[in-house]
Amino acid sequence: MSVSENEDVGALQARIEELQSQLETERTRKESSMEEAQRHHPRGLSVLAGILVVLACVLAPLSVTSVWANRIVSDTDQYVKTVAPLADNPEVQAVLTDEVTQAVLDNVDVQGVTHDALGALASQRDLRPAVAAALPGLEGALVQGIENFVHDQVASFIASDQFAQLWDEVNRVAHAQVVRLLSGNTSGVVTTQGDSVTLNLAPIIEQVKSALVAKGFTLASSIPQVNRSFVLMQSSSITKAQTAYDTLDTLGLWLPLIAIVLLVGGVLLARDRRRALLRGCLGLAGAMVVLGVGLAVMRTWYVDTTPGNVLSSSAAGDVFDTLVRFLRTALRAVGVLALVLAFTAFVSGPSPSALRTRRSFTHGIGSLRGSAEAAGWQTGRVGTWTYTHRKALRWTVAGLGGLVLVLWSQPTAWVVLVIALVVLLLLAVIEFVGRPTQAHT
Repeated sequence: MSVSENEDVGALQARIEELQSQLETERTRKESSMEEAQRHHPRGLSVLAGILVVLACVLAPLSVTSVWANRIVSDTDQYVKTVAPLADNPEVQAVLTDEVTQAVLDNVDVQGVTHDALGALASQRDLRPAVAAALPGLEGALVQGIENFVHDQVASFIASDQFAQLWDEVNRVAHAQVVRLLSGNTSGVVTTQGDSVTLNLAPIIEQVKSALVAKGFTLASSIPQVNRSFVLMQSSSITKAQTAYDTLDTLGLWLPLIAIVLLVGGVLLARDRRRALLRGCLGLAGAMVVLGVGLAVMRTWYVDTTPGNVLSSSAAGDVFDTLVRFLRTALRAVGVLALVLAFTAFVSGPSPSALRTRRSFTHGIGSLRGSAEAAGWQTGRVGTWTYTHRKALRWTVAGLGGLVLVLWSQPTAWVVLVIALVVLLLLAVIEFVGRPTQAHT
């Protein structure tokens, strides 16, 4: 690079630093004006703003739970999607295998048929006496072998793709009964029996019956219609769950809207809106932590109160985790979003660390732009237009990021982070492309 080019680059970087200093001076002036206005802010409004923000944080866990109850539990497709993984869960498969096997064996007299078959064989005249004498001793082994055969066939069916499809169909049909159950109606395919929520296994047993007959176990053809139940959950608080569901389902999407209105209202009424937003978002993140801890406590309580002869501790834990996994996903997404907004509010503040962060960001973008211009890359009219409309562009990018997040059906914490990073990247592009006109410089 020639001496002239070095001088041009140096002058450009000096001008960039000068512009950055001017921007910081203007920002400081505005912040001083804001502080002056805050000193004349009515104290009553500040108190009201704090109350609104606290109420929003208190309602946040209930809001997330109400959305889960309204959109996940009450929607058939979402319910089927929720319980689908249980069909592939080894613990649940083991429980189902034992239940269906027992249902089949209870309706087939394996002991009697084996005894009669060996007796008839022993009575054959051409059978050697030694063989006839040994046949009764084989009865126990044959019965055990038949029972093991039935168990293996049931296990094979329940581990198959055919069962996974049947599981979805059974739960799709049963979903309306689940909603009726939680609404207080205790009759149908899914019912309450004492303190249990059970699923009728009749359709599954019918499929197993056909599979056994196809394998040559013709005794299964005599199995009548069997109404055996599988316990989805057992708790002494089913009635309380019905009450909680009814309340949350009634609130539906209204509760989160109320919480959002309270938070926005609290921020707008606050003396220092940026600080109110920061504290409110940190409160939301803390509320999500409380909800997560509450779910962990509920899981422990549910596993401890589920009898071992109904579901093993491992199976009960898996059932609970499966049923609430979308709720956990939602609370994590809300928590991360709150932290992103809190970080944004902090960085835009007047603290020394926030000023250093902003200065480093603008200096880095300015250096990149200076290097690009020194290399002959010019943004021309696009850069001038971008610089003139930079505020509108920033708000547009932030608004589009929020819109994408709102329209995303089930955003996860990673989705929130990716959207935040894309918004940050677009803001950096605006700063990079924007170039003041000669009049500005």
